[in-house]
Amino acid sequence: MAKKKDENTEAKILEAAKQVFQAKGMAGARMQEIADKAGINKAMLHYYFRSKQLLFEAVFSNAFSLLAPQLNAVLNDDSTIEEKIKNFTANYISFIVDHPYIPNFIIQELNRNPDFILKLKDNPSFPNIEKFKKQVDEEIENGSLKPISAEQLFINIMALNVFPFVAKPLIMALTNTDDEDYKQLMEDRKSEVANFIINSIKTT
Repeated sequence: MAKKKDENTEAKILEAAKQVFQAKGMAGARMQEIADKAGINKAMLHYYFRSKQLLFEAVFSNAFSLLAPQLNAVLNDDSTIEEKIKNFTANYISFIVDHPYIPNFIIQELNRNPDFILKLKDNPSFPNIEKFKKQVDEEIENGSLKPISAEQLFINIMALNVFPFVAKPLIMALTNTDDEDYKQLMEDRKSEVANFIINSIKTT
């Protein structure tokens, strides 16, 4: 029973910290505010996480660990490059619609602490694009894809999928859309982005 209580308390802390860090960033967040939001005292918060940095890293790692395995699975399955682009785009957009805080949260931490990504790379689920690169080279060689660097193709896929979520307020202002319209735009992008990229690289 005690173990369950401890797990519940830690989960409440991480959820409260996620909300505060998302709203105020690492610099603006205060441990007291996180403790208050989690419904515990500050001493209890420090018992679970000795510092704000350790708490931030825990929240960030959790956020990244939700997304990374899905992306890695798509990159390393046996589907074609065309299928990978479609699946990667559909999976990413569906996931971020359900977890909208993640893109800005990850970019915020990478900008603040670029070396932290080195810790994440040790995780087995960290996305590995080696198979993707090999497939791109093979499909270029057999004539089904136009010549393109696999790295550049991957960056194109990431950029077209990530940017609309990172820049949501700007996108909504420029397109004069409300939340419902924006959700529909993102749903439409599952096919729009995939088709745009595929049409740009396919030879026929």
